Amino acid sequence: MSSSVEALRPNQRPELANLSDDTILESYRAMKLIRRFEERAEESYMRGFIHGTMHLSIGQEASAVGVVVALRASDTLTSTHRGHGHSIAKGADPALMFAEFFGKQTGYCGGRGGSMHIADVESGNLGANGIVGGGLPIAVGAALSAKMRKSDQVCVCFFGDGASNEGAFHEALNMASIWRLPVVFVCENNKYGMSMDIARSSAVPDIAQRAVSYAMPGISVDGNDVAAVRAVAETAIARARAGEGPSLIECKTYRIRGHSKSDRNFYRTKEEIEEWRGRCPIERLRNEVLGLGRLSADRFDAIDAAIEVEMEVAIEFAKASPNPDPARLTEDVYA
Repeated sequence: MSSSVEALRPNQRPELANLSDDTILESYRAMKLIRRFEERAEESYMRGFIHGTMHLSIGQEASAVGVVVALRASDTLTSTHRGHGHSIAKGADPALMFAEFFGKQTGYCGGRGGSMHIADVESGNLGANGIVGGGLPIAVGAALSAKMRKSDQVCVCFFGDGASNEGAFHEALNMASIWRLPVVFVCENNKYGMSMDIARSSAVPDIAQRAVSYAMPGISVDGNDVAAVRAVAETAIARARAGEGPSLIECKTYRIRGHSKSDRNFYRTKEEIEEWRGRCPIERLRNEVLGLGRLSADRFDAIDAAIEVEMEVAIEFAKASPNPDPARLTEDVYA
């Protein structure tokens, strides 16, 4: 990666100016890869290759990428039922993810986890979780392990606005603060907990305000601005790594698709969805950079083209992969 930092030009935000051109392209690629992976996964679901359900994070890519790219390879994360973006940002192979979605033996969890339970411990992804708020105590445990081992690892815990009303949220943040654990809590506030607007389920307008109850920093950030997300994530991660304890980051974002594939979206208007579609974090980054004259459109177009090829190869790999062996049905049933 280039170590050069772009000089601050007129109308260029400091958060963006502090990122090299290579870092900008890396962030764009990660977000676009997540977007196209989920769009192709949705297409595969509609064609019958994927069974069950899935929870897409289309529109939320900047929160996943902005945080995860600020981590080291040795750092860990816990994810959610809407966790495809977290997995890819942490380095998951789309081919193995598609294989998992398709229920194939070559998938990350041998086809047993599916969309909601992908884990890749080797890359530091401790797993997605179908339980709302289920990743919060796991992240605290991982951070406690890092501290007891005198490691400099940091654990990032992703969760949604709905999870912030679970008891596990209080317990996890309180314990992490008492023990000054190296964990960063990231609330992806996409405005809805299934079908309930956050305004009806939270007594405070910003989830980040709750941090004061646990004596830790709390900050709300535009979750569709990857440069802004990365800036606050770097501060929180550095604080955790230095032994100064946890932080709470609230990324205010939006999911363009419904809660799951069975969601018919009766609780929100088309106008609201279209308004947020216009705030697409991927196009926002591209347009802002092009407007500054920092990079040419050809650089972004080349990334787009390469991702399309990668998606085709990944899907063909998943289709050609073997189904799980029935003789191994009882393996990994119990921990």
